[in-house]
Amino acid sequence: MSTKKGVLAGLVVAAAIAVSPAAQGQTLNIMRSTDAPHFDAHRTTWSPAGDIINMVQDTLVALDWDGKTPIPYLAQSWEVSPDGRKYTFKLRDDVRFCSGKKMTADDVAFSITRLRSPEIKGPFAWRAGEVKAVTAVDAHTVSYELSEGFSDLPLQLTMFTNVIMNRENVETLGKDYGVQGMDGTGPWCFVSWQPRTEINLRRNEHYKWGPKMFKNPGPVKFDRMSIKIIPEESSRVAAMMSGRFDLTGAFPTAFLTQAKAAPMLTVQRAEPNFQLLYYGYKITRPMVADARVREAMSIAINRAEIARGVLLGNAEPAYTNVDPLALDFAPKSRDFLKEDVARANRLLDEAGWKMGADGIREKDGMKLAPRVYVSANTNSAKVAEAIQGYLRRIGVDWRLQVWDSTIAPIKMGEQDYEIWSVTVPYLTAGDLMSLYFDSRNIPTPNRMNWKNEQTDEWLRLGKTALTPEARTLNFGHVQEQVSREHLWIPVLNVDMYMVTNKRLKGARPHTLYQNVFYKGLDLSF
Repeated sequence: MSTKKGVLAGLVVAAAIAVSPAAQGQTLNIMRSTDAPHFDAHRTTWSPAGDIINMVQDTLVALDWDGKTPIPYLAQSWEVSPDGRKYTFKLRDDVRFCSGKKMTADDVAFSITRLRSPEIKGPFAWRAGEVKAVTAVDAHTVSYELSEGFSDLPLQLTMFTNVIMNRENVETLGKDYGVQGMDGTGPWCFVSWQPRTEINLRRNEHYKWGPKMFKNPGPVKFDRMSIKIIPEESSRVAAMMSGRFDLTGAFPTAFLTQAKAAPMLTVQRAEPNFQLLYYGYKITRPMVADARVREAMSIAINRAEIARGVLLGNAEPAYTNVDPLALDFAPKSRDFLKEDVARANRLLDEAGWKMGADGIREKDGMKLAPRVYVSANTNSAKVAEAIQGYLRRIGVDWRLQVWDSTIAPIKMGEQDYEIWSVTVPYLTAGDLMSLYFDSRNIPTPNRMNWKNEQTDEWLRLGKTALTPEARTLNFGHVQEQVSREHLWIPVLNVDMYMVTNKRLKGARPHTLYQNVFYKGLDLSF
């Protein structure tokens, strides 16, 4: 018996003794590896927050299973002016929050206005477009005016950032909104949250407005949902194998082969899926201010080996920032990243970093030892250890700082690092470029502190383009520019999987912002 199989067998036996039996009655049990710092959709970019927000709250528009088509949701229809600057949304008239309050156009106007307010400083506020005014024409009609066109607005309105909130609930809870509670129109209602341990939800009895992508418009078929946080990989494997949980999007990649062979589990790959694991440079820090240093680190690693050895083939090497299959990918961006250890050494020599007696390069009394921030229990943390080994060979000493997921966003926001890493999901090339490289998004999510007028202008032209050709051209310019500057180390295009107990019926993985679980309307035992 192989070591891995032996470990797995031991885990299953231990689990059968130590953990509770499969979910009983009408509770849906979900397992995840990381938690969020809060669940206020306007104040976070964190995907562990996004999936909970999407369970409890709804958007005007839903994203169909194909990952690219916006379909009616809270808005049953919409019209766009010829210049693309005004959208008129017609809302459903039967939507209620979990509290019982009817949702109206006033709630929509409040939600978008709050997201764009300078007090909130929403890191994803750009997803709502350059809002001029959002107003309630009547109880079920919303006028959404933009100061400039935004052809991707319906697509961006599918994201958790743009959920519709109950104004009374937000104002009542104040700074505790998204911590002590949140009212929503989603199929699930918030009950409680014990950080790093468990989130409890209950069924929204009012819910009957699920988008057409589901067979069941609502309510969900479970009374309750329990979402447990289990950081340790071995414990997650044992828990799923023993039947303790019904569903997870956090099954350890090292054991996916065993999960696929397990008679009690079903493994589904989420498609289409654009999800990049990268390491970003804070270019205002002296150690990584030189593009030659940034390129050297990027080309000194072996991505194919990392994909095989760390993620066991459940990822593809990323030699560009944007997946070649994504909409508006720029083929010329392939020209800037060629793995070459000899060239990496030459670049560091040229940049003045000389090899020290201890094998670590030095310059002006400073060691080439960048501080690298990663979140615990993530692929970024595991991949960073592999990169650390590659870079030692060229005289670079990565100093890894691993943070718990509940405080990682705060620590990354403090920006006391040279390099940080996340795995970012995106829909299109324009989506990814707009998110990270617009100077208005400094300091988060533009943690590179990249401020370039030409980049900003190309992004503006891409977002306001009235033809696909103009959009592709301008977003392509941005991809080429940021690739030439080596602002990131793209490493892997990561696969995403949903693993379920076979007794759970109707499960289908979605690809919306790393959340394989979306609404859960068709799930049943």
